[in-house]
Amino acid sequence: MFASSRSSCAIVVRSASAAVLPAVLVVCLCAVGCVQRRMTIRSNPPGALVYVDDYEIGTTPISTDFLYYGHRKIRLVKDGYQTLTVMQSVPPPWYQIPPLDFFSENVVPGEIRDQRTLSYQLTPEVVVPTEQLLGRAEDLRRGVQAAGGVAPLRQAPGVRVNPYAQGPAATPPSAAPEIIPAPPGIGGQPLYPLPPGGR
Repeated sequence: MFASSRSSCAIVVRSASAAVLPAVLVVCLCAVGCVQRRMTIRSNPPGALVYVDDYEIGTTPISTDFLYYGHRKIRLVKDGYQTLTVMQSVPPPWYQIPPLDFFSENVVPGEIRDQRTLSYQLTPEVVVPTEQLLGRAEDLRRGVQAAGGVAPLRQAPGVRVNPYAQGPAATPPSAAPEIIPAPPGIGGQPLYPLPPGGR
């Protein structure tokens, strides 16, 4: 009687361990390495609109995930401040250099976090008073004329000046050629050729 209960306990323990072992293996394989890359962008003053590689991601301070290392184009835009555009280098850490990256991504158990913080100082936009700007323009005009340069072309109201024209220097708006918009196509090119005369 005792012998059969011992063997049945041994069978239960063996079957339980046989069921637990694959579950432990599955958990271990699912917990295999992963590298999470996160970039936090801050600005002084905060509240600047951030573009990373020409994609809007939000206003500072902001965090976003990224997939690859290298140079990233970061642009910060805020009213009253000069737009700041930076080609920011984001070098890989030692464990993300091939062939080590294979092991950090696939073999090392757990998660590796690569957190980057990028901080930028925005410069206030300088607004030149209109009087000062006109005075500098007049000084420049006098300097060019005194140096023997070409006198600036006086433009009559309602007349457009085309510096690339082969004919007369100015054409009134009524004589300007009609602009025909191109039909939609690839790269702004028409889907069908236009006949001579453009119509």
